Amino acid sequence: MAKTFSLDGLDVRAVSVAGMETCIELPGLKTCFDIGHGHRSTARNHTVLFTHAHIDHMGGIGHHAATRSLLSMAPPTYVVPKPVEAGVNQLLDAFRALDGSEMPATVMGLQPGEEMALGKRWTVRPLPSFHPVPSQGYVLMERRKRLKPELKGAGREAIRQAALRGEEINEELAHPKLVFSGDTTIEFIERNPLARQADVLIMEVTFVDDRVSVESARKNGHIHLDEVAERASLFQNKAILFTHLSARYREHEARQAIAERLPQELKDRVTLLGF
Repeated sequence: MAKTFSLDGLDVRAVSVAGMETCIELPGLKTCFDIGHGHRSTARNHTVLFTHAHIDHMGGIGHHAATRSLLSMAPPTYVVPKPVEAGVNQLLDAFRALDGSEMPATVMGLQPGEEMALGKRWTVRPLPSFHPVPSQGYVLMERRKRLKPELKGAGREAIRQAALRGEEINEELAHPKLVFSGDTTIEFIERNPLARQADVLIMEVTFVDDRVSVESARKNGHIHLDEVAERASLFQNKAILFTHLSARYREHEARQAIAERLPQELKDRVTLLGF
C-alpha cells in the first residue's frame, strides 16, 4: 500500500518493494517515477518518468495508458531511457492490438545531457545510473528568481529605482529540488553531484544488513546500507527517502539497521519507505 510523505514541502505518494513494485508519485506535479503495478491512482499523473524497463518498474504502463483513455484524460507522456524507446512503443502497440483500442500516448526517449519541460516552473533531466539493463535516474529542476548579485546590499530604494528604470533586477536559476535514483549502485551518488545537492533525494537502499553482502548487492546493481554509511559526508540533501527495500526484511529490522549503522547527522534526514 502506498504511503504519503511531505519532503521539504513536496508531497510524495510512494510504494516500493524490491522485485515487486515501485511507483513514486508527485501529486502536485501530476508526475510520477515508474509504475510497477496499474493502480488506478496513478492515472492522475500525466507524465511518467521511467527509470528502466524491469517489470516491477514498468509493468503498469499498459493499464495506465488504458485507464487515462477510458476516463477521456489527455494522452500521457512516458519518458524512458533512449535505448528502450523503440521497445516501449512496440509494447504499447501490442497492448493496442490486443485491446482493440487506441490507447494514445507519447513515448519520449531522453538521455543524460537532455531535458524536458514540466510546466512553467519545472524541468526534468536524466542522470546516469548503474544497473544491469539500460537505466537512468532523474532530477527535477525548479526555476527560481533571485536578486542579481550586483544589487545585493544596494538597499531597497536603489533596487526600486532600478526597477522603475526598467532594469532587470532578478536573475533566473535552476535549482535541484528532487532526485530519484531508480535502481542503481552507489556510483549514482558518487558521480552525480545533483543527487547529493538536491533538496530531496529518493534513493534505493535494497539491502540493510549482513544477510546480503555489499559485493552481492553491487553484483545485482543495487545499494547496500553500509555503502551509504561509508559515504555519509557526501549527502547535502535536506530530506532523504530510502526506497526499494528487499522483502526479505521486516520493516522493524530495516529501521533498526538504519538506527545502528548510519551516523546521527545523516540519520536525522532519512525516512524509510516501509511496507
